[in-house]
Amino acid sequence: MAPGPRRSVLYTPASNAKALAKARDLAADAIIIDLEDSVAPDHKPAARASAVETIKAGGFGGRELVLRVNGARTPWGAEDLAAAIAVAPDAILLPKVEGPEAILAATRALREGGAPERIKLWAMIETPLAILNVGAIADAASDSRLAALVMGLNDLAKETRARLTPGRPAALAWLSLSVAAARAHGRDIIDGVYNDFNDAVGFKAECEQGRDLGCDGKTLIHPSQIDICNAAFAPSAAEVAMARAIVAAFALPENAGKGAIQLEGKMVERLHVEIARRTVAVAEGIEALPRTAR
Repeated sequence: MAPGPRRSVLYTPASNAKALAKARDLAADAIIIDLEDSVAPDHKPAARASAVETIKAGGFGGRELVLRVNGARTPWGAEDLAAAIAVAPDAILLPKVEGPEAILAATRALREGGAPERIKLWAMIETPLAILNVGAIADAASDSRLAALVMGLNDLAKETRARLTPGRPAALAWLSLSVAAARAHGRDIIDGVYNDFNDAVGFKAECEQGRDLGCDGKTLIHPSQIDICNAAFAPSAAEVAMARAIVAAFALPENAGKGAIQLEGKMVERLHVEIARRTVAVAEGIEALPRTAR
């Protein structure tokens, strides 16, 4: 089954039972159950057990369920990955990926562990080396399970000593390069978090910026950010109507051999048909979500 939209992707600490329970009823498109940054070292084994039980229990409806494991070189990474393979979430998020080798190793581990093919991999892009290698990461092997890149801008800022000021000028090169890499190799890409969840105006602006840069959605740190994010990354009713009109116009027999036509006073090229079809597909994917998740 093809994944639904990935507009809003909420991080939820695996060590927070209350947050895990609440996540089942939130309107986020995807939930990341986090074993890494949000869990203190002493609590990681217990958090892993909690994550396993949460995924087994289910109840997340149409939301994509992702488990972020600790890195392969950490004391917890191997057990996290083994637990993920056993419990089979929709995807496993690998932290601090710096080259395609990490993707291929995880893909091999999933296959050797008998994990269903539906289980995909997401890769955190959060180090300078990851940015330098993002094309190779997004490429990986055609038979790898990589489905999405996830931007970790806080870590990138820390490692590069950049400052994430309003408008994110320091991050634009990272984001644009990663978007290009994702699109070149058919992967989705999710923008990084906005740290001040009390600043709705700034958050909305950053969602719109990420959308305009080409991202599919945004990672979130608080449920209050979900509705704004969903609205920003969803096509408007006017955009969907125009997209349907473009698809219908080029389907007419008289336009079959044309590279461009006039529609509603605008010149529309055949390349816009592909854009229009994707807009319609996103809108239909949102409409297909459970009503509580739209």
